[in-house]
Amino acid sequence: MDYCRDIEAYLCQKNDGHLIRIAGPAFGLVSAWEAQGVPIKIAFAGIDRCVERYYRKGPRRRPVRIEFCEADVLDAFDEWRRALGLSGPAAAAADAPEAPERSSSSLPAHLERVVTRLSSARAMGKVGASFDAVIDRIAAELDVARASARGVRGEARLALIARLSEIDGELLQTARASLDADMRESLHGEADTELAGYRDRMAPGAFARIREAAVDRLLRERLGLPTVAF
Repeated sequence: MDYCRDIEAYLCQKNDGHLIRIAGPAFGLVSAWEAQGVPIKIAFAGIDRCVERYYRKGPRRRPVRIEFCEADVLDAFDEWRRALGLSGPAAAAADAPEAPERSSSSLPAHLERVVTRLSSARAMGKVGASFDAVIDRIAAELDVARASARGVRGEARLALIARLSEIDGELLQTARASLDADMRESLHGEADTELAGYRDRMAPGAFARIREAAVDRLLRERLGLPTVAF
């Protein structure tokens, strides 16, 4: 019930105070999200997407109902699971998470987004001076890779993808080293809240790995850092 009330309150806020009751089929829909393990924050992110898209269409004619948000909430949930390597009930029951699905975007487009987000993170002041040298080096390396990525095939492509994973690890290592005790505690608390519905479903070792992945995802979000790995 708390989950449904929180969704209802958030939807009311997004609808400028117009209350849309979550009852009947809508209650069943939201209850199913909770049963699937959709964290409340991820459900909020899906609702945000739906409402923002509605605003882009022009003046609103009626409040957004929760049923309109279903596809966006499930998309946000799928992205969250892939980021954590948690892709469904089988993974939750297993001793280790499944590997994330391969990206559907092209390698050149991926590199373009990574360079843009690195530049944006620095321009917006989300990362400190300790990142400057790392970002400059990574951006330079990615620029070279971007110039040749369209023609990369076979072993050369596999080598580039492997290198992107290494760069991603270096970026995360720098991000972790920048954490102070308060931020580290805050991120772990957020991760525990997100994963509350999974703790009893998973083996301790698998849950510990998923928890660290959740902390890394939240850290990227907090600092505006991209996932360099492809």
